Amino acid sequence: MAKMIHSMIRVLDVHRSVAFYRLAFGLTVAERLDFDTFTLIYMSNSDTGFELELTVNRGRSAPYSIGDGYGHLAVSVNDLEAEHQRFLAVGLETTKIVDFNHSGAKLALLSR
Repeated sequence: MAKMIHSMIRVLDVHRSVAFYRLAFGLTVAERLDFDTFTLIYMSNSDTGFELELTVNRGRSAPYSIGDGYGHLAVSVNDLEAEHQRFLAVGLETTKIVDFNHSGAKLALLSR
């Protein structure tokens, strides 16, 4: 069985990105690997072995295009409403919480 190790996100502003994931999810920098043309920054917390990889490509100044596909990073919390309110209180942009249903059964609660 495969084990999820990390999810990668390309970022332009490493300081802003690290600050966001620290504030939003309590992630801290676990490892930083510098290469000639890019840097990989792995962020994690003590609750899970899963890591978020931030890829910073040198010389890139234009924002990345999301394209026509939809991607996400799924997280689990004990109290979604409390976390939603915390995001709002610290100035993080979010949407309202909505039910995500499949075949009439609740699959998840979402806030994007």
